[in-house]
Amino acid sequence: MRAFSLSPTAVREAARRLIATVMCLAVPIVCSAQTGGACIPVSERTTEFGCFVHAEEHLQALPPTPLFWHIDRFASRSTAEAVKTKNGTVVDILGQVWLFTIADQSWRSSAGEHVADVGPLKLPAAKSFMATYMEGNFKPGMQSTVHRHPGTEAWFVLSGAQCLETPHGEQIGRPGAPPVIVPPGIPMLLTGIGKEQGHWLVLILMDATMPRGSPADDWTPRHTCGRADAVQN
Repeated sequence: MRAFSLSPTAVREAARRLIATVMCLAVPIVCSAQTGGACIPVSERTTEFGCFVHAEEHLQALPPTPLFWHIDRFASRSTAEAVKTKNGTVVDILGQVWLFTIADQSWRSSAGEHVADVGPLKLPAAKSFMATYMEGNFKPGMQSTVHRHPGTEAWFVLSGAQCLETPHGEQIGRPGAPPVIVPPGIPMLLTGIGKEQGHWLVLILMDATMPRGSPADDWTPRHTCGRADAVQN
């Protein structure tokens, strides 16, 4: 029998598909309506609602200072690509062109509209790092599965509202509010709240050798975001 090996990227993708399948078996109602409560590649998108992976960027040497996710908006992709620097990624999300850059807080793009600095971001213990960039579109009441990541996850809310429950309580994300950030390894449950559809940009700053997420079967949420939703309404 011939031996064969898979690249790290292929291993991560196989693990991602297995995790998504397990999540769908556990939450069939969510799966039939959106993307199974997990994030899928945008190339596999068949629905408006859910979580979609747009880019995975292997990061070069990072500064020893606290790290931030810099979000800049551009009129065209060519302009964004022309000014992209180290650890920068250009993506098209929600009909707009974005330049995402992982750098220290003082970093600034030489062009474009600077939208936000999200951080500081805690690095996981790892030898190599990846920035995974995603788009979230949630109806009110939509939820993720209960999961965790091998890195820090951060959201920048463009519209609507979200509630992120962890063992430490809940955080509310909405336009103009402080960003929601969760350190590596913390179990979580994300819920769309309020009355409007929610749109957000998402980053996982993670160990590049690990699958991007896994079920958190060791934690049972109290579903406190239901109370937060009542306050929002």
